[in-house]
Amino acid sequence: MAKGEYLGEFEQLVLLAALRLGKNAYGVTIWEEIEKRTGRPVMLGAVYATLDRLETKRYISSKSAKMRQSRTMLALESVLRETLLRIPMW
Repeated sequence: MAKGEYLGEFEQLVLLAALRLGKNAYGVTIWEEIEKRTGRPVMLGAVYATLDRLETKRYISSKSAKMRQSRTMLALESVLRETLLRIPMW
């Protein structure tokens, strides 16, 4: 793998939280899930920056929710979803 293709610990946490939340995976819900599951304080800005990186790396895609333009709904790419489903969570 080329440099930058590896996922860091926080990127993995964000992906696992998004997978766990499914259709409810938004920046704030992901942030809440990570804090709840890890017991660690997390900066909301770090979650959004990580989501941007993951979208650039094509691990996730986003689209504006029809009812609330300020929210972004995340969809895990199907291959990643299948891979992550095999990993035990927290």
